[in-house]
Amino acid sequence: MFGLFKKKSEKEKLQEKYKSLLEEAFILSKTNRSASDVKTAEAAEILTKIEQIKD
Repeated sequence: MFGLFKKKSEKEKLQEKYKSLLEEAFILSKTNRSASDVKTAEAAEILTKIEQIKD
């Protein structure tokens, strides 16, 4: 209950975006391989940002 209004940190936001991009890439890999590669590259960029944050 107390975490209900807690703001997400920048790292948490990036992790959610990373996860969603990988899910999109997986779905696209079944129909459009080049679009899937683009999403995977975007996810890789976000992963490097996550690694740079280091709590």
